[in-house]
Amino acid sequence: MSKFVLDMTKGKELSHLIKFSIPMLIGNVFQQVYSITNSIIVGKQVGDTAFAAIGIVATLSFLFFSACMGLAAGIGVIVSHYFGANKKDEVQRAIGNAVYLLSFVGILMGILGIVFANPILTLLKTPADVMVYALPYMKILSAGAIFVAGYNGIAAILRSLGDAKTPLIFLVISNIINVILDIILVIYFDFGILGAAWATVFSQGLSMVGSILFAMRVNPYLRLKKEQFSLQKNIIAQSVRIGLPLGLQGAFIAASMLALQNVINGFGTEVMAAFTVTGRIEQVITQPFNSLGAAVATFAGQNLGSGNTKRIHSGYRKSMLMIALYSLFVSIVVFCSSEWLAKNFLSDQDTILLAAKATRITSLFYLPLGYIFLVKSVLSGVGDGIFALLHGVIEIAGRVIFPILLIQIFDIGVWGIWFTMGLTWSSAALMGIWRYRQGKWKRT
Repeated sequence: MSKFVLDMTKGKELSHLIKFSIPMLIGNVFQQVYSITNSIIVGKQVGDTAFAAIGIVATLSFLFFSACMGLAAGIGVIVSHYFGANKKDEVQRAIGNAVYLLSFVGILMGILGIVFANPILTLLKTPADVMVYALPYMKILSAGAIFVAGYNGIAAILRSLGDAKTPLIFLVISNIINVILDIILVIYFDFGILGAAWATVFSQGLSMVGSILFAMRVNPYLRLKKEQFSLQKNIIAQSVRIGLPLGLQGAFIAASMLALQNVINGFGTEVMAAFTVTGRIEQVITQPFNSLGAAVATFAGQNLGSGNTKRIHSGYRKSMLMIALYSLFVSIVVFCSSEWLAKNFLSDQDTILLAAKATRITSLFYLPLGYIFLVKSVLSGVGDGIFALLHGVIEIAGRVIFPILLIQIFDIGVWGIWFTMGLTWSSAALMGIWRYRQGKWKRT
């Protein structure tokens, strides 16, 4: 078997999970280093208002790109099942059909993102000074939606075959180029936030093209024949059946974040900037959760394909322990260094203090956040689409109901925003653990 393929149906569970997670973690850390660097460059060079715009657009772009990422994940699940069952021809036919699905959804989401950027930002009551930056930034990012779909698609396929290294290689390369372009376009050519947007789109395209071309050379499953590109209704239907709930889950989460963003915007630019800071910190600390989750999803998918549900449960329990230990450590570190972290993003002292206190609040809820990643990953890996929809509903309900309770009824003020985040994570984690323990995924 090729060194770019890893069979997780045999051998030690923990060894496979760690081996797969490390390249994922490196790639995710590089991605977040870029994201943070981009935010710092824009925040320090263009100002706190532009920095707040990045926070709004991050949520809005996730709303439109979630369909791309969900469908890509669904395709990865199908591929992992076929791979675990040792059906090479079906694996390749699934990859061939993925080209049509991802191209369609990438183009569609890009168009929708451009068309609806202004109406949604207006609906969110985005302040005029922030809108100046947010609108063009969102439109440019939407133009690159096809690259988001393509990269997430090839990455999901390769990971489902046990190859976490190839997506890592090109993600690292593209992020390095992205940072260089940020420095050139934002600082030296003074293109502001538009320069950051174009740098992002270019790097996304580079990571997509590079991953595909390299994978076609080194991975035997990517060497497709003409007949493997013929449309297969059953593969399309399965990909949509699994991918659509995952995409809707992402859309629900994004919609819930936009609902909360509407509350945040009502408190003004300072609070918007502080919320962006806590979001950036959250993105960094969740990378081990995300990396282990990707490993567990592939592990669960392959082992379901081989019919070994006991092995899935064993990997799940060991992963829960790793998440608990890491969560405790990172919660203490972030809580104690919150003001220093905020200073790296912001320049106004009052906003720094606001962001620091907000960060301390969210750091108390990192454990349930980690369990969300784990349960979501194992259930998506086995193709449990119902959970994805339930999770999305919980996210929407939490981010709509908790602000009403905490801010309007109990009147705890702006801090209700961050307690809303923590309580929503806790609710989703409990529901996910309950769903897993039901055991219905064994019959999906």
